[in-house]
Amino acid sequence: MSLGCEDNEYGSTAIYHGGPVQPDRGFVLHSPFQDWESTMKITDNVGITTSRDILAAIAAGEGPSSSLIALGYAGWTAGQLEQEIASNTWLSGPGNLDIVYNTDFDKRWEAAAALLGVDLNLISGDTGHA
Repeated sequence: MSLGCEDNEYGSTAIYHGGPVQPDRGFVLHSPFQDWESTMKITDNVGITTSRDILAAIAAGEGPSSSLIALGYAGWTAGQLEQEIASNTWLSGPGNLDIVYNTDFDKRWEAAAALLGVDLNLISGDTGHA
């Protein structure tokens, strides 16, 4: 969910709701990988940064070429996520930076599912017995 997008002298930047845990804490997912004050390397091309220096750089037009800013995160108890994956609760697939950075927010879920050959329009939330 996008919290807002405001036009200013630097352009417009959407801020996303990353989850219910620590909603006052910000995270910046960005490419290419660059070492800011507090960056964790995800891949050779992607990092996640929690320090203010990246926000200042983005505001000054000197930040990473692609970024996604979120407030808060989702969390799981020990073993919960692994159990959910084992139970086939999640639709998981390859990461795609074009979807993360360039696809309209309301089209991302559909685009990610399409990478797996899944058409979300054909999935029903109804259950029953045959």
